[in-house]
Amino acid sequence: MNPTPPSRILIIEDEADLAELIAFHLRQEGYQVEIAGNGRLGLERALAEPPDLVVLDLMLPEMLGSEVCRNLRKDKRTAALPVLMLTAKGEEIDRVVGFEVGADDYVVKPFSLRELLLRIKSLLRRSQPVTDNGGGLQFGPLSIDTQRHEVRVDNEVVVLTAIEYRLLTTLAERRGRLQSRDQLLTDVWGYNYVGDTRTVDTHVTRLRSKLGAGGELIRTVRGFGYKLEI
Repeated sequence: MNPTPPSRILIIEDEADLAELIAFHLRQEGYQVEIAGNGRLGLERALAEPPDLVVLDLMLPEMLGSEVCRNLRKDKRTAALPVLMLTAKGEEIDRVVGFEVGADDYVVKPFSLRELLLRIKSLLRRSQPVTDNGGGLQFGPLSIDTQRHEVRVDNEVVVLTAIEYRLLTTLAERRGRLQSRDQLLTDVWGYNYVGDTRTVDTHVTRLRSKLGAGGELIRTVRGFGYKLEI
């Protein structure tokens, strides 16, 4: 059996010293790392040879990180690519905007390298296909093939990001059971995102939009959270 190749990570960051520092620690963990110093170059590299994950600064020359993220989500080659946004803009509205354009996670500068590495590992782990011994899950127009890591609505494939897919499968596996925002943050994101439950709301909104008719199965329980039911 051939060994699994190391995950490839693209860092799009214009602060060269910071980018090299992050790259050094990622390489120490066994990842392959590439650096792009501006948004346009980073987008070109990501589209030419999609990595396994992108660490993306928000304030970039040539093209803002938000535009890079939007373009990655528009292209089917990178629509599901995990994106961790790394930025000095830490206000709640900035985080919400980051998630709305398609970021899977958001780390504010200055940050702990240990936390950053844990977040990256979590995103990579959750981007891997989920396998089961059955044929998947079916809910009206919505079907989830957990062996192929594929979601369909009315038999049309819907491309989801790693976090969106994990959020959907978590709700589907617990269908009919109410899930609080805090519980979803812990189980889907893999850590406690204290005081920022709007992260869940933003991702649910985006997920519903992508699922169309299937999105109607995700019900909001005001003041508490969400559940999936037919």
